[in-house]
Amino acid sequence: MRTKTLKKNKINVVTLGCSKNVYDSEVLMGQLRANNKEVVHEEEGNIVVINTCGFIANAKEESVNTILEYVQKKEEGAVDKIFVTGCLSERYKPDLEEEIPDVDQYFGTTELPGLLKALGADYKHELIGERLTTTPKNYAYLKIAEGCDRPCSFCAIPLMRGTHKSTPIEELVIEAEKLAADGVKELVLIAQDLTYYGLDLYKERKLADLLRALVKVDGIEWIRLHYAFPTGFPMEVLKVMKEEPKVCNYIDIPLQHISDPILKSMRRGTTKAKTTKLLEEFREAVPEMTIRTTLIVGYPGETQEDYETLRAWVKEMRFERLGCFTYSHEENTHAFNLEDDVPEEIKMERANEIMEIQSQISWELNQQKIGQEFKVVVDRKEGNYFVGRTEFDSPDVDNEVLIDASKYYLKTGDFTTVKINEAEDFDLYGEVI
Repeated sequence: MRTKTLKKNKINVVTLGCSKNVYDSEVLMGQLRANNKEVVHEEEGNIVVINTCGFIANAKEESVNTILEYVQKKEEGAVDKIFVTGCLSERYKPDLEEEIPDVDQYFGTTELPGLLKALGADYKHELIGERLTTTPKNYAYLKIAEGCDRPCSFCAIPLMRGTHKSTPIEELVIEAEKLAADGVKELVLIAQDLTYYGLDLYKERKLADLLRALVKVDGIEWIRLHYAFPTGFPMEVLKVMKEEPKVCNYIDIPLQHISDPILKSMRRGTTKAKTTKLLEEFREAVPEMTIRTTLIVGYPGETQEDYETLRAWVKEMRFERLGCFTYSHEENTHAFNLEDDVPEEIKMERANEIMEIQSQISWELNQQKIGQEFKVVVDRKEGNYFVGRTEFDSPDVDNEVLIDASKYYLKTGDFTTVKINEAEDFDLYGEVI
């Protein structure tokens, strides 16, 4: 008599949201692989883990729709089990359990051991830095801290990620060494707040010290800073950026707004004058630095005057990189007590206008690059082009350099020198020197 063959489980991890979630999914996948589980990222699998985002309305909607999509697949028999983790289930677990009961289990952002147990795996404490990276092989995210202690009125992150917890420098160096051994050449440092790094562990801001330790890792060529809070920024970081060629002349510093009444209501702990002075100090210390920022329009009480202050300031500051978002009214945040009084169409008009201004600034700045030579890393091949980036561009969010694939042969992860011969709003075209 033939016995029934047991089907081998394949776990499919689906990632939604920001780079911090990408990192968390990679840690989960590393743990599963260490437990000899077959695991894939966003491919077919009979067991699905959805790592959700719960930050703003659009992200929540995408997360819910993705869960419902897999519930449908479960009903059709294509999927056996569904587990949901991440920010949405941290924030809305009781509601989700009631509204979408077909999910096998919901887990919050700090419940990795429980999730692993549900997947038939053990949490292995010794796996410092062991991850299954999902990014192109040449770069990886390095999460240096979790959570946030800032009181920003509009932000739900502390509800989902808790208070700030820095990862010790020596652990991050071990992780960087393992990534470098796997061929990673660029580290993108991420946290809810890089500026605060070290205060909880060492009683002082230690981002500069961390950078000095990471530049010593063989094989790493670029280190990039993402999500630095403007208040209390450790200026010593600029000195390291200037002195260490591995630290990219690049910083992502979300400023959110510039009108003083809005900054005060947002509880940002700064003013227009202080912010402008900080940016001037950045430019003075590292003149070649690219500054990326993000702004919010349509915050409760934002008047036409507040908006015009912001618009004029964007024109004046000429940021190299900028993103603009419409305000999302999030329950349990401080700003939720305010009236969401800017109509949706006004929010969209303001966001679109800011992005049009930025598009023109970006085009003008890119025209200045024509004829110049840049060190470029190749991320991928797309159609007839190799697609790369300069040190002034972060993956997925910034400008790209396109190189004609019919003329040159390049490999993912290669660094090459490119002369720019054409420029658009957000893309550069160049030839290999």
